[in-house]
Amino acid sequence: MISIIVAAAKNNAIGKNNQLLWHMPADLKFFRKTTSGHTIIMGRKTFESVGQPLPKRRNIVITHQKDYQAEGIEVASSLEEALERCEKEREDDEVFIVGGAQIYEEAMPFTDKIYLTVIQQVFEDADTFFPPISDEKWQLEQVEHHESDEKNPYDYSFLVYTKV
Repeated sequence: MISIIVAAAKNNAIGKNNQLLWHMPADLKFFRKTTSGHTIIMGRKTFESVGQPLPKRRNIVITHQKDYQAEGIEVASSLEEALERCEKEREDDEVFIVGGAQIYEEAMPFTDKIYLTVIQQVFEDADTFFPPISDEKWQLEQVEHHESDEKNPYDYSFLVYTKV
């Protein structure tokens, strides 16, 4: 199964200058719990913004840079190559696409499930957005709302969509 996991604002904003627009520990904990033990696939810019391979996960980084390498990651030249590698090895029952925007856009046709954290705020100054989720192609399966608190400055919701 191929899944996307993403946090996006109410206006689908996901970042600015290759950085997140918020710090939400509850979402980071959800991300870690959901993806631990699985393969994660991300673009090079997303990997560089994180700064290191994420522990307890197989990290595949997509880049067109021929000589790109970093300790603890596998490099693929395309999303298709990364997915083919996962399919061939069949080690993982769920592979996660974790960003960025271009990789999310490319992955939508192949994706079976979307884990979406909605940050209940609009961020006007964003420069990167998650593609819209079509009601015709996706069915909302789970919703879990949370209010802001001392650690999480915005109300947020965990949503899970499955492909229709």
